[in-house]
Amino acid sequence: MFYKWGQFAYRHRRIIPVVVIAIILLMQVLWGSKLGDRLSQEGWEDPGAASTTAAKVEEEVFGRDNNGDVILLVSGNVTDKQVMAEANRQISALQDQFPEQIDHITSYFDKPNPQLLSPDGTKAFAAIGLKGDGEQTLKDYRAIEDALYDIQLPEGTDVQVAGATAIAGALDKDMADDIARAEKIGLIFVAIILLFVFGGLVAAAMPLVVGILSILGSLSALSLLAQVQQVNVFSQSVITLLGLGLAIDYGLFMVSRFREELDVRGDTPEDIEAAVAETTTTAGKTVFFSALMIGVALSGLLMFPQAFLKSVAYGAISAVVLAAIISVAVLPALFSMLGRNIDKFSVRRTSRKARRIEDTIWYKIPAWAMRHSKPVIAGVAGALMLLTLPIVGITFGGINESYLPPANQVRQAQDEFNETFPAFRTDPVKLVVENATNDQFIDIVWQTRGVTGLASPMEKTKSTPDGTFVLSGTLADRNGGEDVVKQLRAIDAPEGVELHVGGTPAMEVESIEALLERLPWMAVYMVLATFLLMAVLFGSMILPVKAVLMNILGIGATLGFLTLVFVDGLGAGVLGFTPGPLMSPVLVLIIAILYGLSTDYEVFLVSRMVEARNKGADTDQAIKYGTAHTGSIITAAALIMIVVAAAFALSEIVMMKYISYGLIISLALDATLIRLLLVPAIMHELREDNWWAPGWIKRTAESFGEGGDKSKQLIDAPSHPRTGDIPIGETIPANQHARSGISVDEDTQLIPFDELMRRLNG
Repeated sequence: MFYKWGQFAYRHRRIIPVVVIAIILLMQVLWGSKLGDRLSQEGWEDPGAASTTAAKVEEEVFGRDNNGDVILLVSGNVTDKQVMAEANRQISALQDQFPEQIDHITSYFDKPNPQLLSPDGTKAFAAIGLKGDGEQTLKDYRAIEDALYDIQLPEGTDVQVAGATAIAGALDKDMADDIARAEKIGLIFVAIILLFVFGGLVAAAMPLVVGILSILGSLSALSLLAQVQQVNVFSQSVITLLGLGLAIDYGLFMVSRFREELDVRGDTPEDIEAAVAETTTTAGKTVFFSALMIGVALSGLLMFPQAFLKSVAYGAISAVVLAAIISVAVLPALFSMLGRNIDKFSVRRTSRKARRIEDTIWYKIPAWAMRHSKPVIAGVAGALMLLTLPIVGITFGGINESYLPPANQVRQAQDEFNETFPAFRTDPVKLVVENATNDQFIDIVWQTRGVTGLASPMEKTKSTPDGTFVLSGTLADRNGGEDVVKQLRAIDAPEGVELHVGGTPAMEVESIEALLERLPWMAVYMVLATFLLMAVLFGSMILPVKAVLMNILGIGATLGFLTLVFVDGLGAGVLGFTPGPLMSPVLVLIIAILYGLSTDYEVFLVSRMVEARNKGADTDQAIKYGTAHTGSIITAAALIMIVVAAAFALSEIVMMKYISYGLIISLALDATLIRLLLVPAIMHELREDNWWAPGWIKRTAESFGEGGDKSKQLIDAPSHPRTGDIPIGETIPANQHARSGISVDEDTQLIPFDELMRRLNG
């Protein structure tokens, strides 16, 4: 199948790139350019949760609660008559200036209310409610934002902007900055790495082509999705990070394999066609299965009810699939046109001197790990499990101003407002009461007086004659929401009365409950699905089990490290963030991403081992061969992904830092301790058991490995003129004998793997 596609790509090499690029550019024009207007700040809640029901009832009866949208916090001599008059004039003028955006303004300077004045008389505030619902709320804020910061009061009086929508606006702006930074800084450094790896401009440009096309296509697909489903703005950053990194990784593997295939063939059109077809059969098949497994891992996010996770899942899957399609469709066509010109415009001299495979570190490290397999397994596995231990202290919370950096002015204003006016915090806990008489409502109010953990008793904020009431209160401790929500749920509702616990604290508690309920099922789904895919790809039932265990060890160590840093605060001051609870949906997301990427590198590594095994290598030879021939490529791919993640690690937003540092740590562990030491050591101990599988698995795996001329399906070994690889296999075409340094009398000759290795290296 893949070999035939490679031949098809060669025959239609001038048409395929034009068609694919035209489709992606058309998508960008029709949908991609409109993405910014379609993204949402919402989608964190569970649509079926009680807090969502409470919000719907409140909005249907009373309209959206917009009291905390924007806060103007004024500090200084706020009771001075001149200050009060000037503040009232400018703040009141906002409603006349923006009648389409501002619904109401509740201001101390208009109608002095002691509750809106700090106890020491140095701070007062005005609350601005916006008219818009959903996405329009943020657009309304953007329309008035400049005017808010233009307010100028007498000297010695300071005006700060806070509020729930102002925080959302700051997060939105920082996310946009993250993407711009990644696209500029990330691509520049990735290009430098590729140039160093390949040594030539043309070869280095190939993965970048895949990356740019994939990002354009996936963001266009995300914009199309946003027409029919709520898509959270945060998903754009995640998709850019994943799509760019994986697309370049896939391009890197394809280009590397094509250059290897070229170096064991001639320069004729037939040789180039064979190189393209073989590249598609080997690297192309691996890329296809890698994308499939990452897509499966990300699809586990669809088990969760939050629109945020669903939108990230759809967008990230589209990015990964597009990266694979472009890599397997466009790159073979470009290879077909370039041929030997893939090495054109070299920027560094490439040594043509053959070198022994045993002389590379990618051979020496796994060989050492295999010689000391038992202590390596105990030491590495023990270290990873030790690094996992801090995860027992993980805590969960919700998105708020603490996700902004400490120096952010909106964050500082919100912190100051929360401290000065705790009863007016913009994230209250609510109790929505339906179908209650006055006496029944009084009974409920009395029960709420026994709830501990509140800054002040819950107060009635809204009511209707037909028995719908809203009680509202703020938490004494932001992290104490679970206990307060539990107490409110335990209130005994009179007969016929419906109670709904709502507000941000309740939404956070329900998100955590959804995590604990569904995460085990997501884990089972990811493990089973990727296990079956790897079994089909590797032709083994043991290797997928080993891969799953490696993934668990790597993810556990990464999450333990992240808990140590982002929850416990190790290095928080240096990294510029405030430690605290993690958002449960972000934890689910990072688990899916890390599992997918860990599986990705496992596929690239073990596929080459399986290839060697199928060519006659014994287990230890296959391990050394696979690691030696993919070690440098996996390291380069991990480094590229780390560079892209590092661009996002500079983010001002804590949850983006969490994902970025998670990727960096996970990739670093994966490409070093796990792939170079632990995997070779474990496979050495398993020996021939590595390859066990029932017959139907073997037959299915063989059906994906069909190719053309078997004599040309070569495993590349040490004397490759560029990378230290030379052709080895059961048979070698006559025109390759001179290249490999082997002299034979017949056109082709069967050569045992170990004898071939001895003769080539000796």
